[in-house]
Amino acid sequence: MKRFLFVCIENSNRSQMAQAFAKIYGGDKIEAYSAGSRPSGKVNPKAVESMKEIGYDLSTHTSKSLDDLPAGEFEYVVTMGCGDACPWIPAKNRLDWQIPDPREMTPEEFRKVRDLIGAKVKEIVVIL
Repeated sequence: MKRFLFVCIENSNRSQMAQAFAKIYGGDKIEAYSAGSRPSGKVNPKAVESMKEIGYDLSTHTSKSLDDLPAGEFEYVVTMGCGDACPWIPAKNRLDWQIPDPREMTPEEFRKVRDLIGAKVKEIVVIL
């Protein structure tokens, strides 16, 4: 089983949705995690609603710190806009996606970010 980690600053929007998409597209081939370099402690209700629109229940997720992750190497570590705030984590592959934080976006703009994240996750998951 391949382990994927998605990291953003607050672990309340982008990385949470990426983790969800990895579960959707990877099924039982992927163990997906998300975490934040400075977690907010909550998942944004806009993210929960946005994922609910496509049939995924993000309300079961929690905002986590990098310290909450299990030890070991990941197949992929994907950072999303946290820059210097993202520490080094053991991984075979590293990607940095410059995806804007949708926190203050309108629902329509938020959906565009959600769909962008979904497409990017699908690209890396389907090659497994």
